[in-house]
Amino acid sequence: MRADLLFRSGSEAGVREAIRVAPEAWPYYVRLAELNPSDAGELLKTALRLNPYDAPADMELGMHYEAEGDSAQAEKLLLAASEVDRSYRPRWALAYYYLRHGNMPGFWMWARRASDVPADDLGPIFELCWRVDPDPEKIAVAALKEKPELLRQYLVFLLAKNQLDAADDVAPHLLKSGDPATDTPLLLSMVTRLMSVGEASSANALWQLLVKGGWVVADVTVPNNSHFEREPLPVSFDWSLSENPGFHSWTSASGLRTEFTGAEPGDCTVAEQVAPLAPGDYSMSIEYHTSQIAKNSGLHWRIIDMASNAVLATSSDLSGETLQRTIFDFSVPPNASFVRIRLAYRQVPGTPKISGDLMVLSTAIQPESEVQADSGIDVLTE
Repeated sequence: MRADLLFRSGSEAGVREAIRVAPEAWPYYVRLAELNPSDAGELLKTALRLNPYDAPADMELGMHYEAEGDSAQAEKLLLAASEVDRSYRPRWALAYYYLRHGNMPGFWMWARRASDVPADDLGPIFELCWRVDPDPEKIAVAALKEKPELLRQYLVFLLAKNQLDAADDVAPHLLKSGDPATDTPLLLSMVTRLMSVGEASSANALWQLLVKGGWVVADVTVPNNSHFEREPLPVSFDWSLSENPGFHSWTSASGLRTEFTGAEPGDCTVAEQVAPLAPGDYSMSIEYHTSQIAKNSGLHWRIIDMASNAVLATSSDLSGETLQRTIFDFSVPPNASFVRIRLAYRQVPGTPKISGDLMVLSTAIQPESEVQADSGIDVLTE
């Protein structure tokens, strides 16, 4: 059709010619209004006369009236658009209109209505809510009404804005009403984000909510996953297994196994976990055995104060073809809250790099007074 070809040309002259050929085609007038703002009002009125159910024309004409100072007519047209089109955009436009005019009850009403309808990206309405009141609790209750599908998008929005404090306030709302299968990865990624900016206490609080709510399988003892029976979760409060040229680690029902080829770095971390520990005296015990790894192996465990990065204690080197149990003591200083539990390798000067296997069967940290030696196993107390 010639009129459509002229319309698709995109030029003002082409659209005008399309209207001359097909004067009843109301979308042509809307497009011409975009190309010719000076005549937009009359063109949009013509489009609405031809099609009273054209919501985009209602909104465009409403904004035209608002720009000319006729707020009453602007509101009327925006409301008309919301009646004929009950999707997200007209509702967002009304929320924004009431925000511009300082009508907060109207804003919150249409913000709620906008969030009620499906939309791929609710970011624009969240931006408006954030502009009105950056209180995440208020937005979660007033606009999102504790709906998990909305809280999920809002949490993603806050993380994208790097508003971690606000996201930390919203996460418990998602835990109350969300779906573990859908939302656990998002909340675990939030734990990691909080850790990355030094908010270990907030990260641990969210982690504990996930554990207590049964969203993740974890131990209440320290370390978590102490027998390495489960595939580690992607958070600092479970084991992080390093991948480096020259060695490879994996967990199984038997424990943590690491194979060294002799090509590993001379100073590296094998496995690590962050754990909350109150100030006080503790003992760490490890059950393990090695294969083809001689004494002075350079393999050892360290306890590191997370805040200061100070090494609080280091075990003796791990080596033994039979089942071994080593115990070493450490103290968490006042004002410290978290430690890194690290299995590390540091090549001993004058010795070749190790080549062989390490199998760690279990780890445990207890207040020093509770430690009891088990009979039948060689025990090295340091």
